[in-house]
Amino acid sequence: MVVVVAVGQPLTLWWRTSRAKGSFPHCKRDSIRLRVRPARSVLVEAEARAAPTLRVRDIDDGSVKVQIYQGGDRTDDLQAEARAMARAANASVYSPQLLVGKYGSRPVKVIRRTLKILIALGSFGLKLLVDQRNGVLNQNKRLRAAELRRIFTRLGPTFVKLGQGLSTRPDVCPPEYLEELSELQDALPTFPDTEAFSCIERELELPLDSVFSSISPSPIAAASLGQVYKAQLKYSGQVVAVKVQRPGIEEAIGLDFYLIRGLGIFINKYVDVITTDVVALIDEFARRVYQELNYVQEGRNARRFKKLYADKEEVLVPDIFWDYTSGKVLTMEWVDGVKLNEQDAIERQGLKVLDLVNTGIQCSLRQLLEYGYFHADPHPGNLLATPEGKLAFLDFGMMSETPEEARFAIIGHVVHMVNRDYEAMARDYYALDFLSPDVDVSPIVPALRDFFDDALNSTVSELNFKTLVDGLGAVLYQYPFNGELMDL
Repeated sequence: MVVVVAVGQPLTLWWRTSRAKGSFPHCKRDSIRLRVRPARSVLVEAEARAAPTLRVRDIDDGSVKVQIYQGGDRTDDLQAEARAMARAANASVYSPQLLVGKYGSRPVKVIRRTLKILIALGSFGLKLLVDQRNGVLNQNKRLRAAELRRIFTRLGPTFVKLGQGLSTRPDVCPPEYLEELSELQDALPTFPDTEAFSCIERELELPLDSVFSSISPSPIAAASLGQVYKAQLKYSGQVVAVKVQRPGIEEAIGLDFYLIRGLGIFINKYVDVITTDVVALIDEFARRVYQELNYVQEGRNARRFKKLYADKEEVLVPDIFWDYTSGKVLTMEWVDGVKLNEQDAIERQGLKVLDLVNTGIQCSLRQLLEYGYFHADPHPGNLLATPEGKLAFLDFGMMSETPEEARFAIIGHVVHMVNRDYEAMARDYYALDFLSPDVDVSPIVPALRDFFDDALNSTVSELNFKTLVDGLGAVLYQYPFNGELMDL
């Protein structure tokens, strides 16, 4: 006789049998008492763990065998994840040395791409010089920023990603450029659907109609590295989002980063006006982009993020379908929602924007200070308000971590800000590795004082988030802060 019990709540099981008498020395008479408690649900398990199962077996020799094991769903999920990882085993990683070896021997290809980039960016730089000579550099900032956005779009995925990265770097770009380049986070040109569908079949080694009962004939959204389709799984009817990588993108970004890094080396040597280590910024950025190319890693990032932060009902993280995921195809739960910057659409659903903002702030603080694992690309396109009022996080290609010592330093920095101890705030940047130890922080102190005194003296009604960001960005833009600051 076999008894199988799925354990979802604390359970007490009594088993009576005369044949098992004496088999369990700690049990009274001929009864067996088993107390089973599930693990504390402090965190939601990102890996969709099944409940543990208790199995009691009556053996012919008069004994009773008890087994407690993890359920089949969890085992199947782990096996599916392992198969997905195997499909992505050859995913590329960023290596400057490998790029030199690959493209150093292909001069024609390098020269052709170099000329295309130089013509586009050179004409832009020439216009800046003319503006400066004519004394209209500041007046034309908005015009030139829009032109740079269009140039990045024409030059392809690497420069779109570069523009997206620059749009969050107030220490590198003035506010007008930040605002224009942020538009690169929205819809971008698509690639042919036939190529996308062929990629899905090739990566999953399955015919399209054997995986999906339906799939949108054209992409729902397009980003720098891929585009997204809405589909329905054939085996379950589950509605999913299928992200497909752009064809030939590894070759394109590899060549571009080879060239950009060479330019960074030149800037570090000969351009004194730029105090930031440009090569270090390029290398860090390239590593992040290459990580985004591995969709299995993105799926694992999503699972980890869900485990850490989706224990709150207000936060939603879509689940991953490993059997239909590979290095270039990512299948995840479909999420209906409205972008956070569409305030009117949110309010039409009967939702309060401030509630969503509060959820976002709490989740961000937990990411930054509690576990240190955080979403490094939380622009409006990656954050949705669901009809149920939940804050949904999307796109986990760019993630980062804050070391424990840095988390303590950030808390100390906040304390110094509240106490208006700006000298201590400036020194905190050493501990946070935002400034090199040889940088004199004394000129930064007055800038911090001017900015934060105004901000801290303002009433709630007078505070404007964009004004705060622009003001702080102006401070960062004047001094040689390192790239790690922008990761936070």
